[in-house]
Amino acid sequence: MEPIVALTVVLVVFALGDIVSAKTRALLSMLFVSSIVLLIGFWLGLPKDIFQSSQLVGIGSVLIGLLITHMGTLMGIQDLIKQWKTVIIASGAVAGIGIFVLIPGSMIFGKQIAAVAAPPIAGGVVAALMMSDAAKASGYPELAVFATMLLVAQGFIGYPLSSIFLTKEAKRIKNNKGRYTGLQLESSAAKVTNSRNGFKLPAMPKEFQTSSVYLAKLALGALAAIKIAALFHNVIHPYVWALFVGIALREIGFLEEDIFTKANSFGIAMISLLAIVMGNLSQATPQMVLQYLYPLVGTLVLGVIGIVVFTFILGRLLGYSFEMAATIGLTALYGFPGTYILTQEAVKAVAENEEENQIIMNEILPKMLVAGFVTVTISSVVLASIFVKFI
Repeated sequence: MEPIVALTVVLVVFALGDIVSAKTRALLSMLFVSSIVLLIGFWLGLPKDIFQSSQLVGIGSVLIGLLITHMGTLMGIQDLIKQWKTVIIASGAVAGIGIFVLIPGSMIFGKQIAAVAAPPIAGGVVAALMMSDAAKASGYPELAVFATMLLVAQGFIGYPLSSIFLTKEAKRIKNNKGRYTGLQLESSAAKVTNSRNGFKLPAMPKEFQTSSVYLAKLALGALAAIKIAALFHNVIHPYVWALFVGIALREIGFLEEDIFTKANSFGIAMISLLAIVMGNLSQATPQMVLQYLYPLVGTLVLGVIGIVVFTFILGRLLGYSFEMAATIGLTALYGFPGTYILTQEAVKAVAENEEENQIIMNEILPKMLVAGFVTVTISSVVLASIFVKFI
């Protein structure tokens, strides 16, 4: 297939996924819709090398380090410190997923399946890609498909449970709104706190704020992460270093917040990364899908049990309601923008006026945004860097 034809087909499939996701308010995620279309397409004769032909796989392989470094620029350290209780609960939820999926999961489904399953359940595309690559390198290409299937399916549990819990939490806050009337609504939990202390580079002149300069700085950050990892013999995965290098370089002012978006390149980077993950579906036969349906459902259930157990304990210790703590953990199953969309819908369903809307949003939204960042962006990548050694 000609590269332009292959690229067009892939982009149309992803666009269809976005449209359906928007129309269903993310009930049917873009990942799910696109995966179903591609899976059926491969079974009906769509070329299995379509992602390679589109040239997206090569681009994604190069950009993944930059993308993870960029992810580190999305949340300031001050924001994480302010929501320290949320950070602990979210990290605990990922630990719960790892423990419950790996230990009981290994006894039920086998060690390889359990090890591959936990990080995608705890995170998103990056965690799934790390486990997919590890599975292929270890001689289990079918488990790479399994990792992709988990990535696609997890939202079907995360979205409805979170919607129920968030609505209950919103009602609880509404019924106790007298406690919150003095609080001011934050415009965004991800906004950089301006009162940072310590060393900070001066702002870059406006004439230098170009896509090329942004990408060059991002590439330097990703390269630094790879070199640091090599110094320590890759004991800590280079992608984990990339994440923390991104956070550190944003704190000192070398990298801008959300830098890939500022470089007008985030869209193509994510599409390229998705192309690598979705390419695994070309190997999925109907028999393979049926074969892994039971472990897929089973590991997801174990993961949710791990989330509920750990967040219940940590929520009680830190003074969070069960509903809020559980939802913080469940963000691992979808991340942003689901964290924002579900919060918005729950608040809209409960609030009767603008004052209530502000009070409830002020209490829930910062926790949800930080939780999604901690689970999907940070903790799942760390978990994947550990679990690749178990395959």
